[in-house]
Amino acid sequence: MDKKNDNKMTIRIDISDSLANSIRRYVNEIQVLAVNEVEIIKNDSALYDETIAHRIGLIPLKNEKVFDEKRGGYLKLSVNKQGIVYSKDLKGSLSVVYENMPITNLEKDQEIELIAEVNYGKGIEHAKYIPGFMYYKNLKEIKSGSKGQEINDILSHCVNYCGEEMKIENNKSYTINLCEQCEERLESLGVEMGDSEKIVIILESFGQMPTKEIFLSSIKTLKKDLVDLSKKVDKA
Repeated sequence: MDKKNDNKMTIRIDISDSLANSIRRYVNEIQVLAVNEVEIIKNDSALYDETIAHRIGLIPLKNEKVFDEKRGGYLKLSVNKQGIVYSKDLKGSLSVVYENMPITNLEKDQEIELIAEVNYGKGIEHAKYIPGFMYYKNLKEIKSGSKGQEINDILSHCVNYCGEEMKIENNKSYTINLCEQCEERLESLGVEMGDSEKIVIILESFGQMPTKEIFLSSIKTLKKDLVDLSKKVDKA
């Protein structure tokens, strides 16, 4: 693992593209909490009820481990003062990820009141249940050729600009995750460059879950489906 924080993780790993793609697709199979239904009790704002409901549905919620799926969960919104109504104004047993997401704006003597029902869902059902996104690409293998010093200068620039770590395989070749600008610059110099067998995976979270938990949950869900499929094949 090269770089990681709660919302972004970069991994260099030696796996096949097909396996990486399966893990990527199974990010949408993870159970995530989100608002499913909104009951508008009062809405004096300029926005339609449907717009309010849509905005609230897309507010990321923390995937609380104490959430009881059978009992469900609710968030309430009741504001009667002038100004912007933010996601932090949603009150209940669950927590929003970002407190300052605007929902609507109230003028003097206007009021909004609603109840939002929360449940689990998957990204394959609706975008509001997607915990983040993952993408991957092959690391580049670069040979220094006759303009080694200039190439090294470009690679050093890429390291400083992108925060990328350069791995020296030997005195004349490098394996690195290049940004698009550096790739184009090296190609313009006629540098011999090709895909390495290793890939780099970048995973970004929308905040409901840490990136490491998303990655491991995706693998766990994929493994479970493969086991279930294997059992069905054995019974066939």
